[in-house]
Amino acid sequence: MTDNLYLYAVARIRSRELSLLNKADIDQLMNCKSEKDALQFLKDKGWGRDGAETAEEVLMAEREKTWDLLRELVDDMSVFNVFLCVNDFHNVKAAIKQAYKGTKIPNMYYTDCTLDPETVKKAIIEQDFSLLPEHMREAAKEAYEIQLHTGDSQLCDIIIDKAALETLYAEGNASGNELIEQYVELKVAQADINIAIRSVKTGKDKDFLRRALVPCKSLDIEKLIESAAMGMEAIYDYLNKTVYSDAVPALKESAQAFERWCDNRIIEYIRPQKYNPFTLSPIAAYLLARENEIKTVRILLSGKRNDIADNVIRERLRDMYV
Repeated sequence: MTDNLYLYAVARIRSRELSLLNKADIDQLMNCKSEKDALQFLKDKGWGRDGAETAEEVLMAEREKTWDLLRELVDDMSVFNVFLCVNDFHNVKAAIKQAYKGTKIPNMYYTDCTLDPETVKKAIIEQDFSLLPEHMREAAKEAYEIQLHTGDSQLCDIIIDKAALETLYAEGNASGNELIEQYVELKVAQADINIAIRSVKTGKDKDFLRRALVPCKSLDIEKLIESAAMGMEAIYDYLNKTVYSDAVPALKESAQAFERWCDNRIIEYIRPQKYNPFTLSPIAAYLLARENEIKTVRILLSGKRNDIADNVIRERLRDMYV
């Protein structure tokens, strides 16, 4: 798109940003006595579609509306592949599990993808990996053979998850967009740190880590592996020497606290895009803001549904873009 076309698209996005939930809205949602009351508050704000009654139906409708808007504004949707490519790999995993178990499970496949889920399913079920893009074929074939011949679901998942992260990282760094590059850097580092932490808890060795981790600019993978071999405190000591030092307290608290730290860091990345009208970045920022908003509402509604104390719910909520 030319600068003028981005200018129009960004102007439309600016008007949509006015309807994003802010901190006051989240406080009002928190004050709702039940999930039913919270859903009604959201519907009064225009959330959902006709026929959307459950929390998941309302949230799904909001995600669909976001992507419908992007399709309306942007001619070449491939610029958003970086936000969808991981879903393609999820569908590969789902198809492999279906082939292995020989049964269909409802709602296994994601629909927001760069590939038609039916094509992915056909490639796996018929073992015709040529139907998949080149960057997916080797991982899909290897994972399929391991699952079908050994039943090792964990190794199957490791192979596909690593390929997904490698694709995400390559897509992001090929975009030439600073915001998207920041986004993929954080997402890959987040995954690597989580894998290292889990490896200590489950007693995995260095070979496992070398197979699972994906290199990125902000982490030295070999140092992370050596740290994990020495235990949790060694991981914290290493991370304290990186740009993720601020995340260490959250890591020590819980995996959920670290995820929240990462989500809030993304909000920090995208806030400056409010003042940048000539590139893709404000549109990508809006997409990320909406994803963050939907995730926050999902956490809040789940807390209301399960009678979780308000102070516990608040600890899990994300920062808002507006």
